Amino acid sequence: MGLREVHEVLPSTQDRAIDLARSGAEEGTRVVARRQSRGRGRVGRGWTSPEGGLYISIVLATPPPPATLLPLGIGTFLARGLNDRYRTPLRVKWPNDILAVTPGEPPRKVAGILVDSVSSPSLGQAVVAGVGINVRVARDAFPVAIADDSASLHELLPSAPSVDEVEEIAAGAALTARRALAEPGGTARVRRLCEEMLYGVGRPVTVDGVRSGRITTLGDEGELLLATGEHRLAVRSGEVRVEEEA
Repeated sequence: MGLREVHEVLPSTQDRAIDLARSGAEEGTRVVARRQSRGRGRVGRGWTSPEGGLYISIVLATPPPPATLLPLGIGTFLARGLNDRYRTPLRVKWPNDILAVTPGEPPRKVAGILVDSVSSPSLGQAVVAGVGINVRVARDAFPVAIADDSASLHELLPSAPSVDEVEEIAAGAALTARRALAEPGGTARVRRLCEEMLYGVGRPVTVDGVRSGRITTLGDEGELLLATGEHRLAVRSGEVRVEEEA
């Protein structure tokens, strides 16, 4: 399973795990922090990391192409694992977020996934999967700018889950996704599972602030497919926002 490092505070579990991967760490090596002082998210954004969250980065072998399905696959296996264990109402938002979707309430972000590629003397080209999950984060610990759009697992459940237990689910999801993608027919199977968990199907979306169509499904490489009148648009990058119906 590899080394497990645990820190009370760390600038970034992702940066530490990348250093370990470059030094030859084996698959499954993980770095965990109770808090991060410089956590980072997708496209260079900061990741707020208050006490009560799980911040973990895991070294993985690079799956066969297309590796673009890996972040979404990790999110899908993680959401499924949490739903199975705790009966949570979690869905996956393309490309790398996990949302709590409760009828009558706006969706709120519970977790996010970040994947970096890195050279490794033991694995060749490795990836480091970073996962941040709001497990037992106090409501007033979220910055005002994101508080209304964020949720913690303990808010969704009768009793607060253990951070250590959620860590095992997260580590298992990352390894399961990587291995599933490496199996014969694995890409199609993982994509189907992702489609089952995909949030917003049939809903209008904006991409980088521009109204772009309605979500239909995923493409062969995990790209988001939108219906735009008589045409179909493949979205491979950008900030996607699922809109309310007019």
